[in-house]
Amino acid sequence: MAEKPITLVARDVSPRARRSGYPPDLAAKIGGREKRVLGDLFGLRNFGVNLTRLPPGAASALRHAHRTQDEFIYVLEGEPTLLTDAGETPLRPGMCAGFAAGTGDAHCLVNRGSTDVLYLEIGDRSPGDAVTYPDDDLKAELAPDGSWRYSRKDGTPF
Repeated sequence: MAEKPITLVARDVSPRARRSGYPPDLAAKIGGREKRVLGDLFGLRNFGVNLTRLPPGAASALRHAHRTQDEFIYVLEGEPTLLTDAGETPLRPGMCAGFAAGTGDAHCLVNRGSTDVLYLEIGDRSPGDAVTYPDDDLKAELAPDGSWRYSRKDGTPF
């Protein structure tokens, strides 16, 4: 078993090879999003931490809401737009937002600017999570092995 680091430089971590678990027809909507998975490198099991880069035109995810998992983002660089059920909110470096589980308030970030957006995203790893996507024909269930199972809203698998 590889030894866990004590520290690292987040930007030096290679981006996750697979950009998304979404079905191919929907994965294109996130554009060139890059995630550097940081928490796993330290052996964190109760929550995940990612350094995420959104080039111009990219989105953090499809607009979604979690049933059991809380999420938090902190903007480091750039000016993303936060989309929620309430509308659009421009963000800038130093701003943060939190998304409590079970509210049904779907959210995502989009980069409509001309420079990259860089932010930290932190989320817990509550078992039994499910995700709704109000703008897309998609739903997701967290499997016992920690992988996501995607299907159409009517239950048809991809």
